Amino acid sequence: METVRFDELQLDERILRAVTDMGFEAASPIQAQAIPVQLEGLDIIGQAQTGTGKTAAFGIPLLQKIDPKSKKLQAIALCPTRELAIQVAEEIRRLAKYMHGVKVLPIYGGQDIVKQIRSLKDGTQIIIGTPGRVMDHMRRKTVKFDHVHTVIMDEADEMLNMGFLEDMETILSQLPEERQTIMFSATMPDAIAKIANNFQNNPVTVKVVKKELTVPKVTQYYYEVKPKNKVEVMCRLLDMYAPKLSVVFCNTKRQVDELVQALQGRGYFAEGLHGDLKQIQRDRVMNSFRNGKTEILVATDVAARGIDVDDVGAVFNYDLPQDDEYYVHRIGRTGRAGREGIAFSFVVGREVYKLRDIQRYCKTKIIPQAIPSLNDITEIKVEKIMEQVADVINENDLSKMINIIEKKLLEEDYTSLDLAAALLKMTMGEENEDIIDDRRPARSLDDLGSSYSDSGRGGRGNGYGNSRSGRGNSGNGYGRSQRNSGDDDMARLFINIGKDQNIKPGDILGAIAGESGMPGKMVGSIDMYDKYTFVEVPRESADAVLQAMKDVKIKGKNIHMEKANSKGR
Repeated sequence: METVRFDELQLDERILRAVTDMGFEAASPIQAQAIPVQLEGLDIIGQAQTGTGKTAAFGIPLLQKIDPKSKKLQAIALCPTRELAIQVAEEIRRLAKYMHGVKVLPIYGGQDIVKQIRSLKDGTQIIIGTPGRVMDHMRRKTVKFDHVHTVIMDEADEMLNMGFLEDMETILSQLPEERQTIMFSATMPDAIAKIANNFQNNPVTVKVVKKELTVPKVTQYYYEVKPKNKVEVMCRLLDMYAPKLSVVFCNTKRQVDELVQALQGRGYFAEGLHGDLKQIQRDRVMNSFRNGKTEILVATDVAARGIDVDDVGAVFNYDLPQDDEYYVHRIGRTGRAGREGIAFSFVVGREVYKLRDIQRYCKTKIIPQAIPSLNDITEIKVEKIMEQVADVINENDLSKMINIIEKKLLEEDYTSLDLAAALLKMTMGEENEDIIDDRRPARSLDDLGSSYSDSGRGGRGNGYGNSRSGRGNSGNGYGRSQRNSGDDDMARLFINIGKDQNIKPGDILGAIAGESGMPGKMVGSIDMYDKYTFVEVPRESADAVLQAMKDVKIKGKNIHMEKANSKGR
C-alpha cells in the first residue's frame, strides 16, 4: 500500500489538525486517490467497499468547500441506513472539530421529525440522511436545496438494493445543476451506471478493489468495553493469557503514548512505535522487542509495517482499525511459523457495526467474550503454576528438596499441605490474597475505576513477582526506586483509609494515577497502617492530586486526603 500523508494533500489547517487529533498519519488508498480529485471540484465515481476509509475520503474535501459563515444548506449525503447515516455524521463532525460554526445533521426515519425540522430551521450546512426521510422533508418543504453545491451518495448499490432508486433520482433532480456529485458504490450494476450517466458530469472513476486476504489461523475475540476501562481490561487479558510478546494497535500517536505510559506505570515492559519517532529510536524499540526486553509493543498501523517477529503471542486492537484491510494485517502479526496466535479487539458502543463489516470482509468469526473477572485470572494463574509444578516433578530429581522439606516438617508444627499452600501463595503474590478466597465476590470494572490496583504493578513488587516478566523490584516494594522517603521535592499526603479496610498500596497508587493522570512512577513511598496511609507525591503536584482525589472512592469506600502535618499526619 502506497503511503500518502495527510499533510501532503494541501488540506485546510483546521481539518488537518482534526485529522491529526484522530491520529490518521497516512491516507488510506481510497483517500489518497479521491481527496485530490474532489478538491479539484470534479464529479467522482468511487468504487470502494465498506471499511476502506471512504467517509473521510469524501468528508474531508466536502468540509474544505463548506462556508461556516453561511447557515444555508450546502451539502447533502445520502446513506442507505440510519446506522450508516449516524456513523457518517459522527465522523464528519470529528473532522469538523476545529471548523467552528459548521453543523452536521443526520436525518432518518424513526427519529422525531419535529426535532429535525427545528434543527434545520436553526441552520445546518450538511445533511446526512436516508432517502426516505430526505424525501419526507422535501414534501414538507423543510429543506431548501438552493445553495447545495455538493451531493454524495454513499453505498449507492445498497440504496438500490433497498428500493431507493426512484427516491435517489427524485432528490438528484431537485438539486441545483451547478453542483459536484460524488458517488461511492462497492459494485457497479447497470442502474448505478445509469444514475452516473444522467446526473454526473464527466465523472472521474476512482477504484480501490480490495484483494482477497487470507486471515491467518488466529483465535479472534472481542470485548465490549467503555473507553475508560480499556487499560484495565487489557491488563487482565495480559495477566490471564501471559503472552510472551504482544503487539497493541492504536489509531493515534497520542493514544500510543498515553497507553505506553499507563502500561509502564503498572509495571509492564511496554514501548511505543509511531511516525514521530526518528529511525534510530524505531530501531532501538524494535531491537528491544525482538530480544524480549520489551514485552508489549504499542504501535500505529503505519509505524507497525515491517514488524516481523515470530514469537508474538497476542495482538490487541486497542482501537478498531480505520480500514478493514488493516485488521487482517494487524492480526497477521501473530500465529506465525505454525504457532498458535490470539487476537483481542476492544469495541466501544456503535463500533459493533464496524466489527460486523470486518467479519463480513474477512470472512472470519470474531467471538464475543465476557470481560474476565479477577477470580478468573487467579484461577488461570493457579492452573499455570500447577502445570509448571507438574513439569518440574516429571523432569527433575527432587530427592534433595524432599529431604529438606521432610526435615523442616519434623521441626515445625505444620503439614506438607500447609507448606504447599504457603509456597503457592508466595508464588501468586500478595496482590491475589483477596481473590484466592472464592467467598469474596470479584469486583466490577466500575468499582475498579481506571486503575489496575489489584495487580500490584507500577514498578513495585513483593519479592515473589512473575518470574517470566521480572516485573517489580523485590523487597516490601512500595517505595519508589527513583526517590527516597523525606526528599525535599516530595510532599507527604494523609489518607483516612488503611489495611483494616482491606486496602492495598496498589489500590492507592492506581487511584492517584488514574484520577490525577500522574505517571505511577512519580509516586513516592506508600506507608500503610491499620486505619490510615501516608503517600508521597512530587511537591509541585500535591495540590493537583488533592483536587483530583476529591469525591473519589477506593474499592467502593469514600476517602479523605489532605497534606500530612509535622506530627506525622
